[in-house]
Amino acid sequence: MEWTGARYADTPTVEVTTWIDAPPQRVWELVSDVTLMPGMSDELQSIAWLDGATGAALGARFVGRSKHQAFGEWATTSTVVECEPARVFAWAVEDPDRPSALWRFRLEPKDDGTELSQWMRMGPGRSGLSMAIDAMPDKEQKIVFVRMREFEHNMTATLAHIKQLAEA
Repeated sequence: MEWTGARYADTPTVEVTTWIDAPPQRVWELVSDVTLMPGMSDELQSIAWLDGATGAALGARFVGRSKHQAFGEWATTSTVVECEPARVFAWAVEDPDRPSALWRFRLEPKDDGTELSQWMRMGPGRSGLSMAIDAMPDKEQKIVFVRMREFEHNMTATLAHIKQLAEA
């Protein structure tokens, strides 16, 4: 992975991929419905569309509420920044021009099914993790490493849930 020994300012990324025995359109229906995501995550508690949005569309916004043993509870507002049906769905957390994180699902037809990747980039905008780093700057690389491992674990679980739902 690219994030070993990374600092927050390095905007580390993590990506996980799986193959799903379902067509891209079926997988798209699941990945683009962000309201399903809390059921696939220990950390993400709820998601609600904002501004009258009812689904994935470029510029649509949603609020996500999360909980973590070490960080407590928080809410973030995300903006859909890429939305190509059956291909790519991405959102920027907080400021779309300088997000605290960028998340992306990419779908590719492969072997009569779909190769699904979930990717995220930490930063460059400040996040809750920034406060932990500010408090313990000498531990920055370890903090980033542990958080990226958590993201990788949670993303792997999310893709497994999507695979299960799509293939059902």
